[in-house]
Amino acid sequence: MNVEQLAKLQYKQVNSIYPIIGGECNLQTVNAEPWLKVSDEGITLEGLCFDRQGNLYFVDCSGDNVCRGSFPDREIKIIYHSPGLHPAAVKIHKDGRLFVCAVGDLKSTGCILAMQPDGSDVEEIVPPSAGYCVNDMVFDQKGGFYFTDFKGIPTNTIGGVYYVSPDFGTILPVLQNMAAPNGVALSKNQKYLWVTEFNANRLHHINLLEDGIQIAPYGAFIPYTFTGYRGPDSCCIDSNDNLYVAMARQGRVLIFNKTGFPIGQVLIPGRDKGNMVNTTHPAFIPGTDQLIICTNDGTNGGGAWVYIARGFTTGHLGYQFSE
Repeated sequence: MNVEQLAKLQYKQVNSIYPIIGGECNLQTVNAEPWLKVSDEGITLEGLCFDRQGNLYFVDCSGDNVCRGSFPDREIKIIYHSPGLHPAAVKIHKDGRLFVCAVGDLKSTGCILAMQPDGSDVEEIVPPSAGYCVNDMVFDQKGGFYFTDFKGIPTNTIGGVYYVSPDFGTILPVLQNMAAPNGVALSKNQKYLWVTEFNANRLHHINLLEDGIQIAPYGAFIPYTFTGYRGPDSCCIDSNDNLYVAMARQGRVLIFNKTGFPIGQVLIPGRDKGNMVNTTHPAFIPGTDQLIICTNDGTNGGGAWVYIARGFTTGHLGYQFSE
């Protein structure tokens, strides 16, 4: 046989550095718009969260800062700084305190700190000595919370999800043997836990028993496996129990219905050329269907921004601070 007569593989024209593949191409898609510029530098933003007064809290992980954005003047202020902290999320307890998750050295010095909205009266809820690498958390209606221990790779699954009791005195495992669990969210009825597994590119849907710790028989599912470089990051739900998952290094947010089927996506402009692709965290402006997304441009010169788009319906704060 003449080798020259064999068909040769050819590169197809792909107009994106981060192409959207398969059925995801046919999802309902909207483009986000710039909303708030945070920095001229490509710092790593995480943990978007509004308080009762409409102030926006977020963290600068790379700069070890917890920040507050005041509106309508859009003034950004650093309220807490601790070298080596590397904060990854901030949530607001019903008593008004900020709960800040930190990954520390990405091995064993992570923690959860509670503080007043001005950054004062800092208290260790989960101390660095506990040995976790805390990435994200979500409160339940009892006043306890779940957090992700952001450790592990597919060949060394040492990460997990843990529950802290309402008196903050007990830490119990919920899921273990994971490869860097990242985002965590609760369904409206508090019976289902969503977890994104960053280093395994997977989405978990967990049916919890009444104690909120044990998993129901045949109650642990992986409804979706993601594709591409870097994995799923933080997540949130809307009032219809749809789940919004930020895709790190892909410049987009994927949206799933309450049974884990993809139903839509939000794209960051410039992603096809590799700009603003470091999408880490989605959140809703309270009482609206307006979804904000934090992202940064790395070393490309575009800085760090919060973008905005409209979701399927209004956001759901749950027990973030409303109860």
